[in-house]
Amino acid sequence: MRSPRFGLAVPAWVWLALFFIAPIAMVVWFSFGYKPGIFGTHANDVLSFDRYAEAMSPTFFATFQNTLWVGILGTLLCLLIGAPVAYWMAVKAPPARRGLLIALVMVPFWTNFLVRTLGWQVILSPEGWLSSLLQGVGLIDGPIDVLYTRTAVLIGVVYNYLPLMILPLYVAFDRVGTPLREASKDLGANGMRTFLQVTVPLARPGIIAGVLLVFIPLMGDYITATVLGGAQGNMIGQLVASQFGTAQNWALGSAMAVLLILVIMLTIGVAAGILWLISLPFRNRSRLVLGEAS
Repeated sequence: MRSPRFGLAVPAWVWLALFFIAPIAMVVWFSFGYKPGIFGTHANDVLSFDRYAEAMSPTFFATFQNTLWVGILGTLLCLLIGAPVAYWMAVKAPPARRGLLIALVMVPFWTNFLVRTLGWQVILSPEGWLSSLLQGVGLIDGPIDVLYTRTAVLIGVVYNYLPLMILPLYVAFDRVGTPLREASKDLGANGMRTFLQVTVPLARPGIIAGVLLVFIPLMGDYITATVLGGAQGNMIGQLVASQFGTAQNWALGSAMAVLLILVIMLTIGVAAGILWLISLPFRNRSRLVLGEAS
């Protein structure tokens, strides 16, 4: 007896249901509850939207704006830095060395996320070696004042999430293939036109994957903001973590988490719509129309 065609996908669906759908459903359920006293974490005997109203406070909005700013700018920086590196690895680097280059990109993942972030705290501190080096060569007059600012958070998130951008971009550029680029050049296109009209459109799935792999976890990151941001680099992840950990108010923390998920989905939807509108004239211009020759 042959198994159904979807049989091989059953383990993946079970894993998705147990470790993604079920936790999200629990968070949504908790968000309609409340904190039952000083020693309780949550209760759902009375359901309401009060926690959402409580989450929409001025502090939440200010922190959310900072989170969105860091998330969008950090993702764009990863894309601007990662795209040339991935293109060079996939197109310009010798094939025999590409395995080594991929391993070098993966080196940061060999170290714990928190340890990597703490390393940047040491580097960016006013008494760190970077500050001493810049003062020694005369580029600055006093200690650097970067730590515990949004700039420090941006440096940390770009460093931590850059490999997640480079790897899918590398795969996307590598799959375009040399013959297509050579065919474009044979038809009269220069290097820039080949890159914009051949390589980038064909690599679009990898670019989208890289942006999503960076933007979604970056929006929920609280370790980088806690270690490098201080009061000026607060992010929503810190508020959610503090409600679940310090305040023991799981209902309010769940409401904040649900709002964060909705905002991430809305931001991705708006960005996709804007990109679609921008690319529409180019698609119409490059569309091939077949008809009878006059």
